[in-house]
Amino acid sequence: MLKHIIAGVAGAGLLAAAAAPANADAIADANAFVATFAGRATKWDGPTTGPKGAAGKTIVVLAADMKNGGVLGVSNGVSEAAKALGWTVRVLDGAGSISGRTAAFGQAMALKPDGIVINGFDAVEQKAGIEAAGAAKIPLVSWHAAPVIGPVPGTPVRVNVSTDAMDVSRAAALWAFADAGGKPGVVIFTDSTYAIAIAKANKIRDVITAAGGTVLEYVDTPIADTSTRMPQLTTSLLQRHGAKWTHALAINDIYFDFMGPSLASAGIKGDGAPKAVAAGDGSESAYQRIRSGQYQAVTVAEPLNLQGWQLVDELNRAFAGEAWSGYTPPLHVVTKSNVEFDGGPKNAFDPDNGYRDAYKAIWGK
Repeated sequence: MLKHIIAGVAGAGLLAAAAAPANADAIADANAFVATFAGRATKWDGPTTGPKGAAGKTIVVLAADMKNGGVLGVSNGVSEAAKALGWTVRVLDGAGSISGRTAAFGQAMALKPDGIVINGFDAVEQKAGIEAAGAAKIPLVSWHAAPVIGPVPGTPVRVNVSTDAMDVSRAAALWAFADAGGKPGVVIFTDSTYAIAIAKANKIRDVITAAGGTVLEYVDTPIADTSTRMPQLTTSLLQRHGAKWTHALAINDIYFDFMGPSLASAGIKGDGAPKAVAAGDGSESAYQRIRSGQYQAVTVAEPLNLQGWQLVDELNRAFAGEAWSGYTPPLHVVTKSNVEFDGGPKNAFDPDNGYRDAYKAIWGK
């Protein structure tokens, strides 16, 4: 059964399979899928050719919210890679609001940069600014600005960088399925402000239900408001669902930054249910919780620093008039048993695959 789910097969056959009870084979299939993303990432599978590094460029990073661990990690990676090229970087913080991001976009345009990185907010939200940048022939690249990898249709965004969001969601859902012995009761947290967040949450829901698990609630609550909403929301969910709630599945680690105290107040131990599983991004706080066994079991991490380097490389290709690299970076299922792999002591997924040297070689640095 799970082999069909893992492959993403839809239609009547999958619906029929979903009605079958969970069994040992299904759990084994789920574990096998998760295991493909749980090992060390030691081999560089990205680009090896491209234009030499352009000189003297100034770029602006438009950050959705620097309090978000994913956004922060990508911004740091961009700054690190740009330094290797001798570029100047300005990071403008949208501070978690649409108005803040709109203001940051206006400031970026006033700076007249050579390139812009859209970091962590939806391209549709800032359509006017993106179109203005396109009209000004300022190359645009993005991280998590759309549910697609590569050029964003209908916009001048040359490439949207991301791991495979559907694999991220599938891995998170199947880990919970297997961990619950094939009978998970899950609450899914998402934010409809972002198309990629909805796509990830819907995939989690579909995988869980197709496997025979139960979605207790599908909660749409803004990432920007997690600090104020999650404590009481967690308490309310516990009151409604009790022991039926085995796993909390969220599209970002930040939801779990504010869940622990409410669980502790309810007498739930750090490694107890509901277990927190994040379908992205692998924040520093998530690593700390997983390492200590305190109110998070899994994050499906993205290589945030590497993605920053990729964004700089994609801009360099744009400056040279070349197409995007076509690269999709790896994801990593992080658990307490492998939390030290691939940069784990730094509280981040930083693959030991030589990506810095690979990009420097392309750029002639």
